[in-house]
Amino acid sequence: MTPPMADEAPRTIALVDDDRNILTSVAIALQAEGFVTRVYSDGESALPALVSNPPDLGVFDIKMPRMDGLELLRRLRETSQLPVIFLTSKDDEVDEALGLAAGADDYIAKPFSQRLLIARIRAILRRTDIARGDAAGSEADASALPEPLVRGRLEIDSARHHVRWAGKPVSLTVTELLILEALAQRPGVIKTRNQLMDAAYQDDVFVDDRTIDSHIKRLRRKFRAVDSEFAAIDTLYGAGYSFADD
Repeated sequence: MTPPMADEAPRTIALVDDDRNILTSVAIALQAEGFVTRVYSDGESALPALVSNPPDLGVFDIKMPRMDGLELLRRLRETSQLPVIFLTSKDDEVDEALGLAAGADDYIAKPFSQRLLIARIRAILRRTDIARGDAAGSEADASALPEPLVRGRLEIDSARHHVRWAGKPVSLTVTELLILEALAQRPGVIKTRNQLMDAAYQDDVFVDDRTIDSHIKRLRRKFRAVDSEFAAIDTLYGAGYSFADD
């Protein structure tokens, strides 16, 4: 991981979790990467501080006493577009769906790799910076960005984290976008689960086959929400997945 450049102001990350061990270990890891951290044990104590002095990004546990992560995000979204990553229980799709519906940018299941969390934080901050640059009309920065990937009705603008299917926007997490991009780069070519893991996760992060299968299931669900006949992600049982460029 690369810490911020000397002439850049350090980014501030707010950590909200009732598990003191997680707060301490993640804060230490982030500080070692050049981030400034603020820690809170529940949403109720975090909310006024996040509103009055916003950080650059928040990492919220979903299940907390007093005010959980979902309610905290709902309250924040009344006035703020703060980027947020949720920490969820392993394989808890209900939590993940609720979190994304409430406006979270990504989610990571516990137990998680700190390197993976830091990589996701950096990816979301880059995306946020690009969006702000676009809003400010920064043509010089925009000209240096890679061209969107277009495959049939699919368009992926990974730099801006924009995905469209037949012109309709599809909201994906960072992990889902990386998996989709890996598939769409070579239509018709089967990608094994291990290859998709390498595309979406750090090399030293272990995820089992069911994790990739769950991401594929969510991708299909999201695309079918905008096109009920979506069938561009093919499964070859026992081998992996491919993207059908129609």
